[in-house]
Amino acid sequence: MNDSNEMNQRKAQLEQMVADLLSEAKKQGASAAEAGVSLDAGLSATIRKGDVETIEHTRDQGLGVTVYFGQRKGSASTSDFSLQGISDTVTAACNIARYTTGDDCNGLADAELMAKDVPDLDLYHPWDISVDQAIDQAIACETAALEVDERINNSEGATVNTHNGLQVYGNSHGFVGGYPSSRHSISCAVVGQEGDTMQRDYWYSAQRIAELLESPEQIGRTAGERTLARLGARRIDTCQVPVIFQAEMAVGLVRSLLGAIRGSALYRKSSFLLDQMGEQIFPEFVQIHEDPLLPQGLASAAFDGEGVATRPKEIIKDGVLETYLLGSYSARKLGMQTTGNAGGARNIFVTPGDKDLQSLMKEMGRGLLVTEMMGHGLNMVTGDYSRGAAGFWVENGEIQFPVEEITIAGNLKEMFQQLVAVGNDEERRGSTRTGSWLIEQMTVAGS
Repeated sequence: MNDSNEMNQRKAQLEQMVADLLSEAKKQGASAAEAGVSLDAGLSATIRKGDVETIEHTRDQGLGVTVYFGQRKGSASTSDFSLQGISDTVTAACNIARYTTGDDCNGLADAELMAKDVPDLDLYHPWDISVDQAIDQAIACETAALEVDERINNSEGATVNTHNGLQVYGNSHGFVGGYPSSRHSISCAVVGQEGDTMQRDYWYSAQRIAELLESPEQIGRTAGERTLARLGARRIDTCQVPVIFQAEMAVGLVRSLLGAIRGSALYRKSSFLLDQMGEQIFPEFVQIHEDPLLPQGLASAAFDGEGVATRPKEIIKDGVLETYLLGSYSARKLGMQTTGNAGGARNIFVTPGDKDLQSLMKEMGRGLLVTEMMGHGLNMVTGDYSRGAAGFWVENGEIQFPVEEITIAGNLKEMFQQLVAVGNDEERRGSTRTGSWLIEQMTVAGS
């Protein structure tokens, strides 16, 4: 799927397949239907300690259809793209719909909300890399990590990955839209040893465009340096102190926020931010927005999973919750309108402050810098938050020593209110962009 002419031909074929799915659904009596078809292809090469460990070529295809008989709904999927496969899949969906109970909130998103124009967001940049070249890059990455220091004496491997995809969606409103996309990454994880203790850490780079990736050597060096910094880690006594979530970890806090304002959590009343629309949930300096139309963005899309046009919007403005994240079903459940977020949020930006990580540590004075978290200790209903963590102890604004085997605990609602500053050290490798977060106080459980 690397040639653009071939990609255009495949896109036309998938659009026809979607049309066939919708036509078959109508023929079998469905009052409305929607369908999606996807093709994916990729290469992944992993080496460990200089030897090739795995080479994977992937090529997947799938189609899914949802049919509605009034308010009754049925869905089915397959990887069989034959005419018989399409017919059988629609039949299976129709059989399910005929035996389900109707739900007043079922149905396609409203016709007037469909995306009218689908701009090219520049998401497709295939990487013309051979298996041998991928292996060479992975070896260069791991070698750079192992050469950082003699204490870096083992490796969990380095991986070079390239992936291309094509997705097409359509529904019986007459909407059909699709686009190709690419994603490439290089990653490395190594192990260091000092005395009887060992530590591991990693680094990676991910982009739509391969030329924008960090070099394999830089990724390896960063993985090695991060591992080295963690050697000699110790536990600390239980205390209540300020905590900085390094940018990579702060991304997880943003995702918890997004999960709490997702429609499904709200209509099930399983969110600690229930009925908080229009309320001040962060300090006034906090601004968080979504930009689904960002060119080359890792989560960009001109329409959501229901064909609804996406648009940039403020999620948090001056600390106030401005919107929920809704698809059409959850919107109807809540008596609201879809926000174009069927399938989730796309490209989230937390406006950075003017301080780098070093300045945040100076402001904190004494406390904990969190660089890794383990486990999933969040109660979405109450906001109670407890995670295993590792990082660095800070005194007088300077890192003193690495820390491990601790637990950090608090309540997300209180943590959001106690956000003191957002750093300008932005994490840019994913679809959520934020700097480090300084939280006024949390419980750190240690010895």
